[in-house]
Amino acid sequence: MRGRDNQPETVDRWERKDWWGVVLEAPDPGRLLHFYSELLDVPIYKESEDGGALDFGQGVAYLAIQRAEVYEPPVWPPAAGKQGMQLHLDFEVADLAAATEHAIELGATLAEHQPQDDVRVLLDPAGHPFCLYD
Repeated sequence: MRGRDNQPETVDRWERKDWWGVVLEAPDPGRLLHFYSELLDVPIYKESEDGGALDFGQGVAYLAIQRAEVYEPPVWPPAAGKQGMQLHLDFEVADLAAATEHAIELGATLAEHQPQDDVRVLLDPAGHPFCLYD
């Protein structure tokens, strides 16, 4: 029997060959890896001086961080002639105010521009925009 992804349902997730993920670049990958680990309450799967990845415990998606020797953080909101964001991460939370406060305690910055009342745009310690919403 096969699952939605055409993989046998009995295949251990570590044996699967259909992993996918998002990789963020940062000048200090360890700091950013630990930020997202604590923000999302997800353990670190592996870590080295050049980066690492989080282990979400199920499925085959991952979030990884890798060292960028040359890095210019994106700006939010977009501005002509500035490094724009190439992507952003969205995280659904149960309590928007508490999750925002927690992210700031971990080193995030609340963006000045907030386009929606039910979403908070923050910048992670490397300057990548991410959104919390409930």
